Amino acid sequence: MRNDHTIIQIDDCLISSEILTEYFACDYERCKGCCCIIGDSGAPLEECEAEAIEKNYPVFSGEMRQTGRDKIAASGFFEIDIDGDMVTPLVPGSEECAYTHFDENGNCFCAMERCWFQGKGDFRKPVSCWLYPIRITRLSNGLRALNLHRWDICRDAFAKGRKEKVRVFEFLREPIERYFGEDFYSALSEASKMLTARS
Repeated sequence: MRNDHTIIQIDDCLISSEILTEYFACDYERCKGCCCIIGDSGAPLEECEAEAIEKNYPVFSGEMRQTGRDKIAASGFFEIDIDGDMVTPLVPGSEECAYTHFDENGNCFCAMERCWFQGKGDFRKPVSCWLYPIRITRLSNGLRALNLHRWDICRDAFAKGRKEKVRVFEFLREPIERYFGEDFYSALSEASKMLTARS
């Protein structure tokens, strides 16, 4: 792992420069959505997202496997992981998110997002999933830290991003603008230009 990055502040966010300089583009043809079924914990949730999931659950529950519906029926729409964070539930005995949809070829999709694209719900998916590989940490001083998360199952995405010259923040433009605003994205873009001009 490289450690030559710096920290940039935009509004109340401390941003690792890796988000502006590193390349990334999901390579679904290679990974088949395995981030939905691999991991020691569910996807991090904000409290408002748990409420949105509960509200939209009748819409997308039909896209889930029975094991996922059974998990929700048994323990609710979220769980607290070993770090004390609110996360999506996992199917017992597996690392599979309860909200995973599988097609006939075994490819993994988010049941929530699948319904959102079909115009059936008003919640797309947790921002922690939509913004990946950016991870947001709320700091004790009220600021938010945005860091690049490196996961071995996404190595093909980093390779594809390098090949296509797509930087992390560029790949994530839509969720960044939705979550932080267009001005925030523009500030990221300007900061990236300054960083790359120095290198």
